[in-house]
Amino acid sequence: MRYLISITIALGLAGSVNAQSQNAFGIPTDKNANPAASIVAAPGARGQGWLGQGRSEVLARHGMVATSDPLAAQAGLEILQQGGNAIDAAVAAAAVLDVTSQNDTGIGGDLFALVWSAADKQLYALNSAGWAPEGWTPEFFKEELGLTRIPSNGVNAATVPGAISGYDALLRRFGNFGFKETFERAARIAEEGWGQAERRHQDLGSVQTKLRDDADSNAVFLNNGAVPPLYSILRNPDLADALRLIQELGRDAFYEGAIADAIVAKVQSEGGVMTHADLAEFESEWVEPITTNYHGYDIFQLPPPGQGWAALEMLNILETCAPVHDVKLSTLGPSHPDYWHFLVEAKKLAYSDLQAYNADPLFSDVPTDKLLDKRYAASLCDRIDMEQATEPSVKGGMDGGTIYLTTADRWGNMVSLIHSVFSVYGSGATVPPYGMILHNRGVAFSVDEEHPNVVAPRKRPFHSIIAGFVMQNGEPLMTFGNMGGAVQPETHAQHMVNVIDNGMNVQMTTDAARFTHNQNSNVLALENDLYSLVGRALQAKGHTVRPVNGGSVGGYQGILFSKDPAMPEPVFTPESITEDHPVNGVYRAGSDHRKDGQAVGW
Repeated sequence: MRYLISITIALGLAGSVNAQSQNAFGIPTDKNANPAASIVAAPGARGQGWLGQGRSEVLARHGMVATSDPLAAQAGLEILQQGGNAIDAAVAAAAVLDVTSQNDTGIGGDLFALVWSAADKQLYALNSAGWAPEGWTPEFFKEELGLTRIPSNGVNAATVPGAISGYDALLRRFGNFGFKETFERAARIAEEGWGQAERRHQDLGSVQTKLRDDADSNAVFLNNGAVPPLYSILRNPDLADALRLIQELGRDAFYEGAIADAIVAKVQSEGGVMTHADLAEFESEWVEPITTNYHGYDIFQLPPPGQGWAALEMLNILETCAPVHDVKLSTLGPSHPDYWHFLVEAKKLAYSDLQAYNADPLFSDVPTDKLLDKRYAASLCDRIDMEQATEPSVKGGMDGGTIYLTTADRWGNMVSLIHSVFSVYGSGATVPPYGMILHNRGVAFSVDEEHPNVVAPRKRPFHSIIAGFVMQNGEPLMTFGNMGGAVQPETHAQHMVNVIDNGMNVQMTTDAARFTHNQNSNVLALENDLYSLVGRALQAKGHTVRPVNGGSVGGYQGILFSKDPAMPEPVFTPESITEDHPVNGVYRAGSDHRKDGQAVGW
C-alpha cells in the first residue's frame, strides 16, 4: 500500500513539474489564438508509396466530390446519393462554400465551369463572369470619382455578380435537380452555423480593417469589430434568407427581385452606378473550350477573358522547346534545378503574352489561335537561356483568391468548376439584408484607353479564375484546378507536368512542392523544402529566390477516371437517371492539404 502511495505522490510531483499545455486539445485562449502554430514537431511519414504524400487518393465508383471545405464536399456527396448528378453536386457544394467561405467566394461572385456530358459525349464550357455596369467608363472613374485606377475596395470595385446566373444555366441544361434541392444544405448551414477553421480565421484577421470600414460587413462578419475566435460557431441568417429566396424564385430573385433591389440600393447609396437593368439583362455565356495537346493528352481550358490559355501556352513551350535545349523533364525530375529553371522561364514567356493580350474577346482581339499554335511556341525557344534567368518582357498581374471544386457521378458526367469573389472578402462591401459580400473583379480593368482591359460598359474584366480538363482519344480522363489568383496557369502547367511527365498520381501532384513566380517583381517563390533543395542553384542562375509556405501556391483538387475495359458503355435513357449503378470504371481523387477540404466518394 505504501508503495502505491509513493508512486502516486511521485507522479503528482512529476505532473507539477511538467505541466500540461495551456492549450490542451488545441483549444485557443486569449494568450494563444492559434495553438498549433507554435508547436515544434516532426511530421510523420507514410508506410507506402511516396512517403511525402500526405494522404491516399480516394477511390469510388458511384460518384466523387473534391472541394476545399469538408462541409461542401459532403453536401455534394449527399446530392449524389439522393439521385442528383455531377452538375447538381457541383452547385450544392459551391453553394455551401458561398456560406462558409466568403473569404474566397460567394453568391456575389463569378464562376466558370467545364462540363463533360456523358449522354452527349461532349465537353461544354460556361462563362459566367459578370459585366461592368452601363455607367462604367474611364471618365466615370477619372473625372467623377477622381481616381487614376479602379479601386480594389468598395462598391465601385464590383461588377455584376455572375454566379447565380451560372448555377441556373448549369442546372437548366444538365441538372436532375433545381435550386430547391441544391441550395438546401447551404441554407441550413447558414441558419444553424458552422465552425471557423484555421485558414478562414487567418483570412478574416488579414482584412479586419477592410470589413470594419463597411458597416454592413462589420455587422455580418465581425463581433463588435473583432475577429471571432478560432473554432467558434459562425452564423449568417441574412444569407440564409437570400438562399431561401433563390430556392423559391430561382435566378429572378437575384437579378430582378428583392436581392437585386438590395444590391442596387447598396451600390447607389455609396456612390456607385449599377442599375436594375445591369442586373436584369445579364446572361451567362456558353462558349467553346480551348485546347492544346501535351505529349498525347488533350488539355482544355475556358477561353478569354479567363487566363487559362496561358497554361496551355506554357505547356506548348515546354513540349516544343525541350528538345531545342536538350531538356527531358521526366529524366531531370523535380529535384534538379534545371527542371525548375526551364519551367519558370517558360512561365515568364506565357505570362508576358497573357499580360499583353488577355481581355474580353467581345471587345478586344485576343489572338488565341496564334498564341496556342505550336509553331508560335517554337518561335519563343531562343528566348530561353538554360544558364541565365531572364526578365519578363511584359509585367503585370494581381493576387486574388477563389475556390475550385470538381465532381463526377455514376453516369460518367464530370464537372470542373471555379468560383470567386477575387480578393479576400472581395470588395469588402456587404449587401444588407442578405449577408453577401460583393466581389471586386472590376479592379482588373484599366482606365488607360489604350489598354486591352480598358473599362467599358457591359465589358467583362480580365479574369483570373480557370478550370482544367484532360481528355485522351475523345474520352474524359481528368478534372483539375488550382485556386489562387495569378498562380493558376503556372500551377495548372505544373500539375500536368507532374502527372504526365513525372507519373505522379492525382494526390501526389498536390502534395509535391510548387513554385510561383511574380511577373511584376520577377521574384521566384519556392515552397520551403523545395527552396532548401534547389534554391541556391537557381540563385546561381540569376533568379531572385524566396522561400514561402503553402499559402502562396493556391489549392488543388482533381478527379481521374480510370475506365474498366471489361465493362460496357452505359446506355442513356430518360429512366436511367434513377438507376443506382456504378460508372464503368473507377474515379480516383486528390485534395490539397494546404486548404481545409477533402475528396469524398461512394
